[in-house]
Amino acid sequence: MNIIEIHVEGGILFMGILFFLLVGVIATSVLVIKNKADQPKAKKWLKISQEIALFALVFGILGQLVGLVGAFQAIEQVGEVSQALLAGGLKVSSYTTLYGFFIFLLAKLFKIGFQFSQK
Repeated sequence: MNIIEIHVEGGILFMGILFFLLVGVIATSVLVIKNKADQPKAKKWLKISQEIALFALVFGILGQLVGLVGAFQAIEQVGEVSQALLAGGLKVSSYTTLYGFFIFLLAKLFKIGFQFSQK
């Protein structure tokens, strides 16, 4: 399974927005490096990067919750489902949370690296 299939399977809406948040974290991180000499600007962009990353984390969790509610509604309508089908649904619903965590951790690692390079 490649990254595009995971994006499609995880839901275009949530995974697409998370992708743009990832681009935002990368762009603001580049601006931090670009403005490294100007500390107030660099710190401003670093703060923005961290806020975008935190939003991505929360948005990923929201995506999972929305997916779970939809899955539980479908199960409620059908009545009974196999354990394999339920496990597959739980796996797919976790994609947005994992992607949000990935974006959050990437931004945190960048912040740690940036702060380490300042000292």
